[in-house]
Amino acid sequence: MIKRTIYFGNPANLRLKDQQMSIETYPDGEIKTTTVPVEDVGVVVIDNPQITISSGLLQALQANNVVVITCDYRHIPQSLLLPMEGHSTQQERYEAQLAASENLKKQLWQQTVIQKIRNQGANLEQLSLKADYLVPLYKNVKSGDTDNCEATAAVYYWQTIFKHIDGFVRYREGPAPNNFLNYGYAILRATMARSIVSAGLLPTLGIFHSNRYNAFCLADDLMEPYRPYVDKIVYDMVTEYGAIDELQKEHKAILLKIPAMDVFIDGENSPLMIATQRTAVSLVKCYEGTQRKMIYPEL
Repeated sequence: MIKRTIYFGNPANLRLKDQQMSIETYPDGEIKTTTVPVEDVGVVVIDNPQITISSGLLQALQANNVVVITCDYRHIPQSLLLPMEGHSTQQERYEAQLAASENLKKQLWQQTVIQKIRNQGANLEQLSLKADYLVPLYKNVKSGDTDNCEATAAVYYWQTIFKHIDGFVRYREGPAPNNFLNYGYAILRATMARSIVSAGLLPTLGIFHSNRYNAFCLADDLMEPYRPYVDKIVYDMVTEYGAIDELQKEHKAILLKIPAMDVFIDGENSPLMIATQRTAVSLVKCYEGTQRKMIYPEL
């Protein structure tokens, strides 16, 4: 079942009532109450400082492995709240993850980079842009990507996909459409982090990314081949709305549908949220030695 992504951008009071998320809003000064079954929710985005949420509801959301995202004053996702326990055999899976050899992690990162570059190339082709430069790159990625093919591909990819925007550089704090990309990637990251916890893995312990200040290194690793899906959405949005400096409600509504978008993975179409779960489980099997190849989507 596809879990819902619920966005709150106006003042509201959120609490738990009969295992339902009770939502009180105040249109025209009157109290309006609606409810949503907690078990139907996958992601909650809180984007207004005048939103209150009860501890009872937070406990219920965490018990159902719901990601709670809070946004900063710029309305950009700032933090993630995830449960500490997500799987019945979590300890065994932690041990397998911690015991993974450097050689295995390098091989897994090689697979990840190959599929990311392939998806970047497919994205460019679907947009009628030249992608030939990327073919020899993904075909020659070494274990651990020691030649840094990922970075080489990124330079060409970003120069090509938004070449119609003067001076565009992919930079988190840069001008639009970087803000669109940041928002979309934040939703993707939260979705992947949720799947990692559900699979009984530590989101902090990556296969490549390593940062003492980053609690979601593994999510940053596994989301890489999924990024071109966000890029394609942002490209279409920029084509329709232009590269504007501040995301409006209609822009966020499009990006919040990312977890439900269809992707092609392991020979079939699947909602992205389900695909990220399959990716995380495939990593578990690689750690346990029952599988040698990660499962990633093909754009």
